[in-house]
Amino acid sequence: MTSGARQKSVAPAGVAEPAQLPPQNLEAETSVLGSVMVAPNLIAGVTEVLRPKHFYRLSHQRIYEAVEELYARGEPIDPITVSEELTRRGTLEAVGGRAYVHSLVSSVPAVTNARHYAEIVKDNYLLRSLISVGSDIAEMGYRGQGEPHELIDRAEQLVFEISQTKVGEDFSPLSELINESFIELERAMSEGRHTAGVETGFRRLDEIITGFQPANLVILAARPSMGKTALALNIARNVAVDQGKGVAVFSLEMSKMEVVQRMLCSEAKVDSHKLRHGQLQTADWSKLTSACAPLFKAPIFIDDTPSSNMMEIRAKARRLKSREPNLGLVIIDYLQLMMGDSSAENRQQEVSLISRSLKIMARELGVPVLALSQLSRQVEQRSGNRPVLSDLRESGSIEQDSDVVLFIYRDEVYNKDSQDKGIAEIIIGKQRNGPIGSCRLAFVQNYTRFADLPEDQRGDGYG
Repeated sequence: MTSGARQKSVAPAGVAEPAQLPPQNLEAETSVLGSVMVAPNLIAGVTEVLRPKHFYRLSHQRIYEAVEELYARGEPIDPITVSEELTRRGTLEAVGGRAYVHSLVSSVPAVTNARHYAEIVKDNYLLRSLISVGSDIAEMGYRGQGEPHELIDRAEQLVFEISQTKVGEDFSPLSELINESFIELERAMSEGRHTAGVETGFRRLDEIITGFQPANLVILAARPSMGKTALALNIARNVAVDQGKGVAVFSLEMSKMEVVQRMLCSEAKVDSHKLRHGQLQTADWSKLTSACAPLFKAPIFIDDTPSSNMMEIRAKARRLKSREPNLGLVIIDYLQLMMGDSSAENRQQEVSLISRSLKIMARELGVPVLALSQLSRQVEQRSGNRPVLSDLRESGSIEQDSDVVLFIYRDEVYNKDSQDKGIAEIIIGKQRNGPIGSCRLAFVQNYTRFADLPEDQRGDGYG
């Protein structure tokens, strides 16, 4: 939504361009202020769109601040009460006095269009922000301080922030955050979800960790052949198919086709070994065909660029988030295959920078990031073989930066006579806002598929 076409005058060669006013629509600003004083019941819809900083004229910012304060206190909103609030703040004369405040109510074409006027004001603010960011980007280019790819990443980040309408945001009042929290909880209940986060689709695991929370970094770690990728892809399927949320998968180990074949075998319950060796039977083809239907509609996006660095992944994730606002999860498979900062002194420092960047990306996108990680060999050099946090390979910062750390342990990998064949223990080694513990899932290796166990076989706990 824009406030109309803007024509740019072009000066003759050799003549300086005339100074241009930043994008603005003062008529829309006065109309929205007048509307909320004439019909205060409209203020709720307007406050969903506007903040004081969105107004171009400083006097309008101050008037809107007074309106917001009255609304927060549950007091009447009209020219008299707004003028009194401005007097209390010592800014009445600076905005033009009582006469100007009263004049605003007579400048409203139609109070029912208040939300529309607010959108116009917001759009002009975004255009001004774009101009400001453009100047910053140009200045970065002229100075040339830093590697070009670093400057490009920073420029993309600045533009992405505008697209998310978060430019200049700082503190948020607790009252606003409480309202947002209750809205999310009510949404979860209305959708029949048991958690406020993104559900993994595994009931017991979701009960313990309450799903993957927005902006969280979740580490899924295990030794090779434990099923890290299988579990991550099962979760991707559950998030996309069952919850309708977008999932980005950065596969640094397997090609796109390998990922798709794994997902098809898991969905269809077809032996992946038979698929790889071209030994499928007629019944298998029928199962695979049926499995295509739900996966075909699933908003899952796969990137298999090998040796991707953190800047490339963040840039791609930002672009996908712009295209797919309903993005619910980003998966990285796996962390140790990522290229780090060339300035890092050693691999440990490099991995530390990667884990910190993953956490920043999760917060920037506002979605959980699930990063797979290898464990060090020391797991296999002690009795029990169950992983612990100190086994995270190459960097203690992975533990520090993560919000949740999950381990996979399958006893049958170490003990051929194990009584827990086909059972995977998911160990919650860290949970910043909840208990640690474990739960058990069924694992069908031929299908690369995890599933909930019957309640009497779960044998798990936490504390």
